[in-house]
Amino acid sequence: MINMSNLTVEPAADIGKELKLIIKKLEFNHIESRRVICFRSKGSSSRATARIWSFPKIWQRALNLPAYYIIEVISEKYDRLDLKEQRKVLIHELLHIPKNFSGSLLPHKSRFARIDRKRIEAYYKKLV
Repeated sequence: MINMSNLTVEPAADIGKELKLIIKKLEFNHIESRRVICFRSKGSSSRATARIWSFPKIWQRALNLPAYYIIEVISEKYDRLDLKEQRKVLIHELLHIPKNFSGSLLPHKSRFARIDRKRIEAYYKKLV
């Protein structure tokens, strides 16, 4: 566990299991689930329910490591949601990962695809 002032961050194996299920069922074959690390934070002042962190190419080269992503769920918001809404949040975060799994992030509005409620809902229906 990492404790930064009032913020605590700890590994979230339960989120990792859920992500692996989503990745497999939605056939997000471009996502290497073993390189998506999950954390649960408590005490964050963020308005977000969850967020995804990138590992930019410059850091990959400097440390001689492949691309990784971190998905952080904000406990105070995420844990209150029912399973359906939690899964939609995770789908949303996964949609930020580009097809080349480069370590960069896709914005909500890109020339490739939009990350919006309609698209997330379509993926959720495919999931269940």
